[in-house]
Amino acid sequence: MYRCGLLLVLLNFSHDVTASTSKGLDKLLELGTDFLSSGRYQDALSSFHEAVEGDPNNYLTYYKRGTVYLALGKAKQALSDFDRVLDLKPDFTVARIQRGQVHLKHGELELAEDDFTNALVVYPDHEDASNGIHRLRLAREQINSAKELYRSGDYELTISLLTQVIEICSWSADLRKLRAKCRIQTKDYAGAVSDIRSTTKLTADNTEGYYELANILYQLGQVQDSLKEIRECLKLDPEHSKCFPFYKKVKKLAKFMEDAEAAVESNDLQTCIEKSNRILKQELSIDNVRITALRLLCKCHTASSDQELAIKNCQAVLEIQRDPETLCDSAEAYLASDMFDDAIQDYKDALEIDAQFQRAKQGLQKAQQRQKVSEARDYYKILNVPRTAKKQQIIKAYRKAAQKWHPDNFPDEDEKKRAQKMFIDIAAAKEVLTDDEKRAKFDRGEDPLDPESGKQGHGFNPFHEFHHFQGSPFQFKFHFN
Repeated sequence: MYRCGLLLVLLNFSHDVTASTSKGLDKLLELGTDFLSSGRYQDALSSFHEAVEGDPNNYLTYYKRGTVYLALGKAKQALSDFDRVLDLKPDFTVARIQRGQVHLKHGELELAEDDFTNALVVYPDHEDASNGIHRLRLAREQINSAKELYRSGDYELTISLLTQVIEICSWSADLRKLRAKCRIQTKDYAGAVSDIRSTTKLTADNTEGYYELANILYQLGQVQDSLKEIRECLKLDPEHSKCFPFYKKVKKLAKFMEDAEAAVESNDLQTCIEKSNRILKQELSIDNVRITALRLLCKCHTASSDQELAIKNCQAVLEIQRDPETLCDSAEAYLASDMFDDAIQDYKDALEIDAQFQRAKQGLQKAQQRQKVSEARDYYKILNVPRTAKKQQIIKAYRKAAQKWHPDNFPDEDEKKRAQKMFIDIAAAKEVLTDDEKRAKFDRGEDPLDPESGKQGHGFNPFHEFHHFQGSPFQFKFHFN
């Protein structure tokens, strides 16, 4: 049995521990092996750490620890242990083949070839070594072809070949970088992000990878994600010449976006508009960043009844991207301006993209009903108030219109008849718009006073309605021919 190295030091014995191991070391190796076989990798790693410390010249402890590192995806530590194994026991072929496999996964083809070839010298028929050589040669051929295709500009075929190679060399950061470049050329930005993110894990201190990743995410308009990645770069190098100035820019824009979106949630329309305009002022060229601000302006100007600016910003979004949600935003802006044909067309365009889009279905129905009602009476127009008007604003507008169009103001009989009709419409508008239930129906595209519904009349007296709000100094009589 070997004696524990630590015990020999304490007892001042010789450091030659090649003869036997202690029972404690055997127990650690046995325990670590059990943990490894049951998938308890961290426990196995702890046992093998202890075993290595107990006997730093035992090649088997390094080998077993290296296999645990591999299981945990820690290739760098695994390679270090396999190197140590082969320093202690150069003829340990299993470790040599394992090391060759790790080199092959990293795309280090020459190092892998050396290990597989040396293993085959000892065991000419070793299946794993032979298979390793075969896969290595296939990878080399595909890599050379992919590089040629990349130089010729055939990015799609390059991606296809690199994907096959990466199945063999799955830990190669260089191959993923090349595939990311091709994916950017083919506008597969999600794939490029995935590849570059992998390189940040495969390569230590990869500040360039984090910077490139943050840039792509920013180009995609994913400002918060970009900020997260650029912070990872600064963790590695706080003064990085590219990451630091980019961080300051992205941080400012992310704050503007956060404030604008919070303002939408709290219905603070002015803050939403202010912060969104600051985004547009800060970023002049990246459409995917600007589109966020333009969408917010489309919504907030619609809600604040500034329909001209609402429509302008909605159309600016659609010039960049036509999707069902944006088309519905644009339709809402048109609808708020009573531009029914344009609203209906936008809803229809949204349904062409997604026939099951519920917002567009409901919006189209509402726009068509509103258009039908508008051809009869539009109570908001009659009182000249916006659709967002409060009840007091409606009452004030009603009083003003009723005084203006009271029939006693018009001595001419033709003008009096016209005034009588206007006066009735004004009173009807007040009745509908100051009654929550009736107003809700009208906003849905129904006229609650539609004569066909049988709801008009029933004691409805336009002059009584006027007197109800304000005593009238006018006395008049109707004359019918």
